[in-house]
Amino acid sequence: MSSQTHPPESKKQLYAAIWRWHFYAGIIFAPFIIMLSVTGAIYLFKPQIENWIYQDYYYIQAGKQKISPSMQLGAVKKAYPQAKITSYKPSFEPNRTAEVGIQNGKQSLTVFVNPYNGKIVGKLNNEDRLMDKIEKLHGELMAGTIGDRLVELAACWAFILLITGLYLWWPREKNSLFGTIIPRLTKGTRTFWRDLHAVPAFWLSLFIVILILTGLPWSGLMGDWISKVATATNTGYPEYAFAWGPKPQSQIPTKDVTKVPWAAEQLPVPNSSSGVKTLSVEQVIHIADTRKVHPGYNIHFPEGEKGVYTISVSPDRPEDQATLHIDQYSGKVLADLRFKDYGPLAKAISIGIALHEGHYFGLLNQLLGLFTCIGLIVIAGSGLIMWWKRRPQGKLGAPTAPKNFKMTKWVSMIIIILGILFPLVGVSLLIVLLLDFLIIKRIPTLQQWVG
Repeated sequence: MSSQTHPPESKKQLYAAIWRWHFYAGIIFAPFIIMLSVTGAIYLFKPQIENWIYQDYYYIQAGKQKISPSMQLGAVKKAYPQAKITSYKPSFEPNRTAEVGIQNGKQSLTVFVNPYNGKIVGKLNNEDRLMDKIEKLHGELMAGTIGDRLVELAACWAFILLITGLYLWWPREKNSLFGTIIPRLTKGTRTFWRDLHAVPAFWLSLFIVILILTGLPWSGLMGDWISKVATATNTGYPEYAFAWGPKPQSQIPTKDVTKVPWAAEQLPVPNSSSGVKTLSVEQVIHIADTRKVHPGYNIHFPEGEKGVYTISVSPDRPEDQATLHIDQYSGKVLADLRFKDYGPLAKAISIGIALHEGHYFGLLNQLLGLFTCIGLIVIAGSGLIMWWKRRPQGKLGAPTAPKNFKMTKWVSMIIIILGILFPLVGVSLLIVLLLDFLIIKRIPTLQQWVG
């Protein structure tokens, strides 16, 4: 006599409903997940890739005595007399060039200067940087706001796919390790692809969750929501970051001026006082060095009479991040924001971003990120292959919709919470529900094609 118990009909219907939702989401978002994983895997190794591609621009023979930063800027101005100098990154290693940002007509260029003799080593159009293109493809599909929303939607649904996938994977009527935590590679094609889809997802689930959640602060809607939460709860940048007291009159966020750490993106740019003579770049460097800003920082030059010098650096370890605003006339430090000043949420997000980009704990961080990206490609790819092999001829092959299915209170609550936490998911859920219940189920031909 068999002692095997069978799940009640309600659980079978819940399983069927979740499987159907998992299927729809997988078919739609698997291509996006694969693309994000490929571009993410490449971007993890940005330092190594750029050091190799631009080695002739980055590296020079170390000399004995560097010329002054003003002389370096003068060499650039001589080569580009019509250009406006916008930024300066001092050489931070004996064999590294200095980098000067200029606006030359409609082109934003980075000019690389030998700090020992002022010779221009080369220039790069900032729009032509390979890794910047990879970053735009990864973050917004090179499609601006629409692309950003699609990427955010795909990331949110990847999280839901993982949760629903783990529910479907969870062993119910078997105790075997094979097919649960060990893939069955010799049990036929269908079993092979099923296990290649499910088992790696279980092993990588924690890493996938971390990868998704640490990427969301960059997204448009979720990122803005997180930033507002940090501001409202005083867990972002503190008011005392402004060394001079009251908040500045300017409403321009620092991210609109130059690239800065996430926690400093919404830091308002203060205004400089009145004056006649602006600080020299040497004086700004002296302030940075006196305040022990981590080497590798970038100096953004003031924009207009009220503009300020902005010093920013985003090293591998977020604990070394710094963002300073300096009065261009008096040299007074108007704002000085460091990791120790961040609120709890800003600290957590800054560390999360470092983990996401693969530079928090060196090569091991990169390899773990790469392993997770490869795993996501295998999981999404095997899911698509599994569907392609099992789909009926001329049909989509969606799992059969459960009949007379009624959502329990906790399932309804989970859906509502997901819709609140991930606004785009809430909108997409509503659209899919309307399509499924108001259109697909009312058109027999379409219902038959869906399966």
